[in-house]
Amino acid sequence: MRPYELMYLLPPTIDEERLGAVSERIQQTITNLGGKVEKVVPNQKRRLAYEVAHHRDGQYGVVEFSLPTTQTRELERTIRLTEDILRHLVVRRDE
Repeated sequence: MRPYELMYLLPPTIDEERLGAVSERIQQTITNLGGKVEKVVPNQKRRLAYEVAHHRDGQYGVVEFSLPTTQTRELERTIRLTEDILRHLVVRRDE
């Protein structure tokens, strides 16, 4: 398994219940794919450098995890299917 980091962007108008549901869905997907969630950074509201989907602000979430390399594509597919996530980025961390 390789270490990865996922950063995702949610709209600023999302309520706390949906915010928690998105975070829980991502963590559940990682564990279902055979990975291990190592660290979850609480969501932070920040000003964006440019407009994304007509929003100037956004809520960032960061998840550090380990996942088999064959499952990263399936994780990205699940993230793209989540309607609340505006943008995401999965990067491999240094070992």
